[in-house]
Amino acid sequence: MNNRRHLFTSESVAEGHPDKIADQISDAILDAFLAEEPTAKVACETFVADNLLVIAGEFKTARKTLFSEIQNRAEEIARQVLRDIGYQDAETGIDPNSCEVQVRFNHQSIQIHKGITLADGDIGAGDQGLMFGYACDETPDLMPYPIWLAHRLVKRQAELRKSGALPWLRPDAKSQVTVAYEGQRVAGIENVIISTQIERDLDPVWVTQEITRAIIDPLVPMELRSPGFRLWVNPAGPFEIGGPNGDTGLTGRKIIVDTYGGSCPHGGGAFSGKDPTKVDRSAAYMARYIAKNLVAAGYAKRCLVQLAYAIGVAEPVSLLIETYGTGNMPDEKLETMVRSSFELTPRGIIDSLDLRRPIYRQTAAYGHFGRTEPEFTWERTDQAGKLALFDV
Repeated sequence: MNNRRHLFTSESVAEGHPDKIADQISDAILDAFLAEEPTAKVACETFVADNLLVIAGEFKTARKTLFSEIQNRAEEIARQVLRDIGYQDAETGIDPNSCEVQVRFNHQSIQIHKGITLADGDIGAGDQGLMFGYACDETPDLMPYPIWLAHRLVKRQAELRKSGALPWLRPDAKSQVTVAYEGQRVAGIENVIISTQIERDLDPVWVTQEITRAIIDPLVPMELRSPGFRLWVNPAGPFEIGGPNGDTGLTGRKIIVDTYGGSCPHGGGAFSGKDPTKVDRSAAYMARYIAKNLVAAGYAKRCLVQLAYAIGVAEPVSLLIETYGTGNMPDEKLETMVRSSFELTPRGIIDSLDLRRPIYRQTAAYGHFGRTEPEFTWERTDQAGKLALFDV
């Protein structure tokens, strides 16, 4: 095992970041469909820029009127997402009451629908693709430390803003964390960056002091800070123009933030706005579930799972387990265990993880993994005990 000292960096963004606004609106539309029809097929995309929202996608429902009902509600759903995030007017980043909202819904392709509806009643994968899941023992949530800490920093920013503890904070924010490793062991935190939208005309020195007191010091352990630890708060200067007024946003543009912060490969597929027949989402959740349970069962300190699918085919075309030399049995034996212990078809994944519920809007900020929300079934370690007893 390579024990060299090296640095690794991950970032996160707050729920008010333009890309995350888009993700949350797309998942709020998905939830609206699933709340009425759990088997609805949804692929929803959102674009935000300045005072404009565009919501588009392809949908299929068994109840014909549901398509038009959600289409008619989509504008208000999007406006409510903006309000919930904390946008109030153009000064904060976008006005949820007066912004322009365009809705462009289409029906799902008949050929795609036929391709994933198999003759035996099973579900074929909604698209081809490769998905990765990952877990490691660096944090209590079995997540890589850099992305785990980066998420906590921006989530605390939102909590302090919404509670009124720091009322001068605004919804848009980003964090970045650089961690020193010795081999695969966390050896220290080298630097932290917080860029947060704020009210106009605040003293930058005072802002840094308050961010340090209320966000950095409670979350960045003193004992882990390297001797040369550095903190940057709004390093480009006052961050007063944010949200869609400051930058555009698109669904699916923060896929590394959504997953593992770059600590493992990514198949390229985004999650938000997609119903669970799209294996880009559901198989990535299953891959995380598998990796987390293998680590929790003590089979490895670090585990990568890759699944791959062909459109219209139920069974995965490949499965890979990689434990980076930390496993206590050969990776190919773990693959045999996984194939015997987990349902890997789209229907099996959906049923195992109970994915036909309107739970997705809450996944669309602060990461899809490493969280304790009870609805996040892919974060359970309920298979660890059974796996520990498995006879390969």
